[in-house]
Amino acid sequence: MLQNLGNLDRAGRVIAAIALFVLAVTLPVPLLAQVAMGVSGVYLLGSSLVGTCLGHKLMGVSTCPIKQQRVGG
Repeated sequence: MLQNLGNLDRAGRVIAAIALFVLAVTLPVPLLAQVAMGVSGVYLLGSSLVGTCLGHKLMGVSTCPIKQQRVGG
C-alpha cells in the first residue's frame, strides 16, 4: 500500500481524532451522534498511523513528499 499522507496531514488527523473522541464523550448528544464521532475518530487515527487515506487515494491526491513509498513491505 502506498503512503499518501504527509507529516503535517497526519498530525492534523491525530489532533482531529482526539478532538472527536473528547466531543463524543463530553457532548450531550444522541447515541448515534456519539458513535458517528467515535467511528470518524477511529478512521482518522488509523489513517494517520498507517499513512494512507482512502479518500486521498480515490481522488488521486497525495500530501506525502516522497513519491511511491510503500508501507509494510
